Amino acid sequence: MTARPDDAVPVPGGQDAQMLTALVRLRGALQEAALPLDLPGSEELRTSRQQMLDQLEDYVIPRVMTLDSPMLAVVGGSTGAGKSTLVNSLVGSRVTTPGLLRPTTRSPVLVHHPDDAHWFGQDRLLPDLLRVDHATDDPDSLQLVATEAVPQGLAILDAPDVDSVEERNRQLAAQLLAAADLWVFVTSAARYADQVPWEFLRQAADRSTAVAVVLDRTAAEAVQTVSTHLARMLSSRGLKDCPLFIVHEGQVDEDGLLPPGHVGDIRGWLESLASDTAARTAVVKQTLDGAVRAISHHVHPIADAVVRQAEVAEGLRETSRRAYALALADTQRATADGTLMRGEVLARWQEFVGTGELLRSLEDKVGRLRDRLVSAVKGKPQQADRVVVAVESGLELLVLERAEEAAERAAEAWRQQPAGVELLESAPADLSRASRDLRRRAEQAVREWQTDVLELVRAEGADRRTTAKFLALGVNGLGVALMVVVFSQTAGVTGAEAGIAGGSAVLGQKLLEAVFGDQAVRGLAERARRMLDDRVADLFGAEEARYTTLVDGLGVDAEAAGAVREAVRRVDDLRFAAAQN
Repeated sequence: MTARPDDAVPVPGGQDAQMLTALVRLRGALQEAALPLDLPGSEELRTSRQQMLDQLEDYVIPRVMTLDSPMLAVVGGSTGAGKSTLVNSLVGSRVTTPGLLRPTTRSPVLVHHPDDAHWFGQDRLLPDLLRVDHATDDPDSLQLVATEAVPQGLAILDAPDVDSVEERNRQLAAQLLAAADLWVFVTSAARYADQVPWEFLRQAADRSTAVAVVLDRTAAEAVQTVSTHLARMLSSRGLKDCPLFIVHEGQVDEDGLLPPGHVGDIRGWLESLASDTAARTAVVKQTLDGAVRAISHHVHPIADAVVRQAEVAEGLRETSRRAYALALADTQRATADGTLMRGEVLARWQEFVGTGELLRSLEDKVGRLRDRLVSAVKGKPQQADRVVVAVESGLELLVLERAEEAAERAAEAWRQQPAGVELLESAPADLSRASRDLRRRAEQAVREWQTDVLELVRAEGADRRTTAKFLALGVNGLGVALMVVVFSQTAGVTGAEAGIAGGSAVLGQKLLEAVFGDQAVRGLAERARRMLDDRVADLFGAEEARYTTLVDGLGVDAEAAGAVREAVRRVDDLRFAAAQN
């Protein structure tokens, strides 16, 4: 077999190409299936999802792309089982350094025939690991060693300990084993019953991964007892068909190698697989199909979890929406039912129109009241400005009070569930209080609305600015009257305040009618009302967004669940079709 340039690696065709496309789509769907909320079981499902993504990226997709690439045998096992010594002895030279101190922190080593080097480029197997040609302590690197001692069609990878005390080593070992066509599991008479390696072997059985077990460097008197017990354990755990090799205890030479005869059986078996294309392909396809089947099986709980996360996220979004919708409704009601026509606003309005005398004249003829109103406010620009200031202060206070209530309600609702507590704690500020800059924004919004009102009056009175009544009242006076009409449109307060609010509205309306007429006044009031509602809605919308932004930032999308299910169905359909051929 001659080496081929990297760009000459064949692209799958036919059904393999369809499966590759389906697997790439499944990977993309899983990447979008975020599980950020700490719901019951979420941590385990996040781990499962990441493991599936890692196996798709590290093994399944690269392997489907290159089905005729060398078989990768990953040598893994417990601490101190002798994995590196076994690899060196199989190769016949010191290609990987045994760890004398535990834990051993170094990069994994992949040994291959020189003519197979093009199969192990950065864009192939284990793409996240940087390729190096020298020994290093960086676990994020993969040391490549080319030697003719390894036959073409076979690559051997020395992995870290599966039970290392260092978490990164354990994670890397799991990642490498998940990328193997064949697991060569190394254990010893002292470690063969350890729990951690058997958990990995259980995963191998679940995935139908091809496995060979090596009972390493076992004393002659213990071989029969230990190997018999180990074989029974393998059989009871669904691995009765996996080969079991015995490496007898022996003296290592000055290069740290066991006598060739001690590893002859396993070396011969690996070489026979490498030389037999059909046997090698069978091992690869067994492991590949098992990996795809296991991924397909474990994907559906991820989709279910995405739906649950989306439901919780939408529930949080809805509780905050209701809190601010209530605040907006309360504010809109208070700015229309006469509530604002109290205190400072009412006092300044009375100063402007001389309400005490004019209220007693409400039963007079309309024409006389209009004339008296114009006469009463003539020459009172300062009083009009004071009403404007009082309105500004009253509106700001109203917005701030309702915003504080809404923030408190929303935060309390979120605290009723752990996911909400988690988000509140992650917020950059205390969401149970209104924004620090709300007062400034409310002040600006109110002033802009008052400017809008004055512009309405100015535009409506464009043709009347020379009339005596328009000149007497002025834009500010008419604007103040329009604000009062807006604030008292429904006259919803009760008792004595109802009369005051209603009377204020009538007086304001009559002032406006004296200049614009009945129909124009109704239109002005409606437009001013809408402008106010829009500006208040914008303020509360920004306050609510503090909550919804947190939820949106989670990246939870209920549609991602459907995409995952659709993608895995396609993979299953292709697997079923392949099985029928």
